[in-house]
Amino acid sequence: MPEFRLKGQTTSGKTVLREFEAPNKKIARERIQRLADARSIRIETLEEKKVYLYKVRKNGMATEGEQEAFNPADVERALKKMGYRVDYVRKKWFDLKGGVPKEEIVTFIRLSADLLKQKLPFDQILTLLYEDTTNKGMKDVIRQIQKDLRDGKDGSEVYGKHEKVFGRFASYMLGVASTSGNMANVFASTAKFIERDADFNKNLRRSLFMPMVTVIAVFATLLFFIGYVFPVTAEMFLQFDIILPPLTAQALDWSRWLQAHWIAVVIVHVAPFVIFTVMWKNKHGRILLDRMLIKLPFIGELIHKISIEIFSRVFHTLYSGSGQNIEVIRIAAEACRNTYIEKQIKELAIRRMLEDGVGLVEALEATGVFPKSAMSRYRLGAESGSLKENAGQLADYYEKQTEYKMESVINLINLFINIFIFVALIYITVVSSEAAIIQPNY
Repeated sequence: MPEFRLKGQTTSGKTVLREFEAPNKKIARERIQRLADARSIRIETLEEKKVYLYKVRKNGMATEGEQEAFNPADVERALKKMGYRVDYVRKKWFDLKGGVPKEEIVTFIRLSADLLKQKLPFDQILTLLYEDTTNKGMKDVIRQIQKDLRDGKDGSEVYGKHEKVFGRFASYMLGVASTSGNMANVFASTAKFIERDADFNKNLRRSLFMPMVTVIAVFATLLFFIGYVFPVTAEMFLQFDIILPPLTAQALDWSRWLQAHWIAVVIVHVAPFVIFTVMWKNKHGRILLDRMLIKLPFIGELIHKISIEIFSRVFHTLYSGSGQNIEVIRIAAEACRNTYIEKQIKELAIRRMLEDGVGLVEALEATGVFPKSAMSRYRLGAESGSLKENAGQLADYYEKQTEYKMESVINLINLFINIFIFVALIYITVVSSEAAIIQPNY
C-alpha cells in the first residue's frame, strides 16, 4: 500500500509531520483534510513515497542504486551523511514489480513455518527470505512486513494490507499467527491451505475450462468448414447438374441454413458466455453458479468435497475447543471457495446457533451442504469431545479421496473430448472424400 507524508503547521506555529498509508492519493488527501479540519492544521505538502535512482562516489569509486523516499532531497541528504559525493538523484519513472506468483507465496509461508519450527527468530527469517527471492513484488511485500513488525504494528494490520497478494483468508491467518502461541503450526496450516487452493483451481481448469475450450474450438472448425469452405466446392457441382451424395447434400443444406441464420447462430454461441460473465460478477448469480457447479455429473461431487475439505481444514486450524467459535465457522465458510456453501453456513448454521442456541453439528446438518460422511465425523467428534481432531481427519480423508478420483474424472472427460474430436474429423474427412469422388454426368 502506498505511503504518504503530511507536512503542516498548527495555529501556534508548530510543525506537524505524519506518515501514513492509503490506497491512493485521493483517499490520502481526504484523510489529511479531515485531520486538518479537526485539529486546525494548515497543510503545506502531501508527499508520496517513491523510488529514486542515485549515483554516488566515494574514494574514486562510483556506485549506483535505488532508494525509496518521499522526495529526492531526503535521499541526497542521507547519502551525504554517509560520506558519499552525490552525482545525481532522480525519480524512477517505471517501477515494474510485477505480480506475485502463487508459488512465491507458498514458498514464503512454507519456509517460514519450517524455520519457525527450528526456533529461528522471525525477523531473521524475513531477512533470509528477502535475500533469497528474485521476485520484485515479493521482495517489496517482505520488506514492508519486516518494517511494520519492527514498528510494532498489529499482525492483522501488517498482513491485512497485503490481502491482494496473500488472499483474504491467508492474510487473516498470518495475522492470527503473530499473536498465537503456536506461530509455526498456523503458518504450516496456511501453507497447506494455499497449496490445496492452487490444486483446486488447477484441477478445475483441467476438468472443466480446458475441455470446454477444446470443444468450442472443434465446433467452430466444423461451422467454418460447413458454412464457408465446403459450399464453394458443392455449389460448383450443382452448376453442372450433378447429383450430390447424401452426406454432401445434407452438409450443403446445413451450410445454406447457417448462411441464412448466421446472426442467430452467433447470438446463441456468444450469449452463454455473456450470461456466465454477468452472473459470475453478480453476487446472487455467483451463488447460483456455485450451486449448479456442485451438482454437475462426475466433477460436481469432487468439487463439493474439496470445498468441505477446505472448510474442515480451516476449522481444524482455528477451532479452540471452547464455546461456539462463531468467528471460526465464519472464516472457514469464507475460505471454502464456494459462495453457495458459504451462504448456507452463514445464513443457516450460524444464525441457528446464535438465535436458536442449537449445537454445531445440528446447525451444520441444517445447511444441507455437508455430505453424510462429513456429518458422521463431526457428530462423532462432538460426542467424543474431539471435534478439532475429527475435522482434521475428515480434511485429510477428503484430500486423499479427491486426489485419486480427480485424475480418473479428468481422464474420463478427456476420453469424451477425444471421441468428439475423432467423430468431427471423420465427418470432415467423409464429406471431403465424397466431394472428391463425384463424377460429372456427360
